Amino acid sequence: MRPGGEYDQYVAKQAGADKFSGTILVAYGGKPVLERAYGMADKGKSIRNRTDTLFNLASIGKSFTATALLQLVEQGKVDLREKLGTYLGGFPAAVAKTATVHQLLTHTSGVGRPPVRPPDPVEQAWDSVEEVWEGTLKAIRAQEPRFTPGTDWQYSNDGFTVLGAIVAEVSGQNYYDYVREHVFAPAGMERTDFYTRPEVLAADDIAHNYATPNKGEPFDFTTSDEFPFIGLPAGGCFSTARELLKFVMALREDGKLLRHSFAELATSGKEPDVAPEEEPDPLLQCTHYGYGFATSIYNFQRIYGHTGGGKGVGDSYNVYPDLDCVSVILGNHGSAHSKPIVQLERRLVTEPSNSRSERVHVPAAS
Repeated sequence: MRPGGEYDQYVAKQAGADKFSGTILVAYGGKPVLERAYGMADKGKSIRNRTDTLFNLASIGKSFTATALLQLVEQGKVDLREKLGTYLGGFPAAVAKTATVHQLLTHTSGVGRPPVRPPDPVEQAWDSVEEVWEGTLKAIRAQEPRFTPGTDWQYSNDGFTVLGAIVAEVSGQNYYDYVREHVFAPAGMERTDFYTRPEVLAADDIAHNYATPNKGEPFDFTTSDEFPFIGLPAGGCFSTARELLKFVMALREDGKLLRHSFAELATSGKEPDVAPEEEPDPLLQCTHYGYGFATSIYNFQRIYGHTGGGKGVGDSYNVYPDLDCVSVILGNHGSAHSKPIVQLERRLVTEPSNSRSERVHVPAAS
């Protein structure tokens, strides 16, 4: 995973073939040993991606929401065993009196709509933070559970939006302000934020998302009507690879974001993840979901982190705690382009010879 090595060469080759656009970072001991950027952040303005470019994190934001919620659990203000209705009103009884905070965190609550839905013209017309927040919660409250809470596992973006609403209700702060003050600021994530659509379009340091529908020509999804006005607790904030590394390192420092015991709780597997439809990687021995963090055992090494996907988004951050390694991939051409890079990363990081050599000597950042 060093500069000029197999991983570096592979990503450069993929980028040269227009199969990857974005940035990568690999760090050992909290220090970057490999950092690259490829492709265009804004094709219309001929702005290239840089290593300090901000990318749409999509579902990686669930890690931030879970961290915020667990801070309140630490303080005794939220109980993981309590029902949703203890903290928020207006939900159907089948959810309010049954679904727990634990189930919301682990995608076993049955709360909300399917994660992939047709575009909603009503949502596309929202042009304020208040409309997005109130409108989304109103839509979620109108839904009966997709299954009896605790009986199934189905990925739920809406479930994490509800967790963000609990953070706001219990803390007495706006969700966005709470996360800025209690997660981003203590971690030193100075540029990470929930930027609005006008802010994204006006910036020259935020990557646009280029989607490719039906194998056609890529289009700038960021300028489309479907691009949301602002992200939600389920995802949609913007950050850089370096600032994601800061988040990981802050999470690993006892008491900076969470006490060590609660960080371990969050990043430990709780519920078996849904098996992938494609042919599984033989080195992937098990995969679970924790509290806002995906966890797995790969080639006998523990990994935790999260992915972020969507139209023109292909993100991943993986933490290898026993190897003291963190890898970040932020892509603005979709998850299909990032996936083979993630697979190679996992194989190379967990190869015994590579793991040992990287831990012995940490070269300067490149």
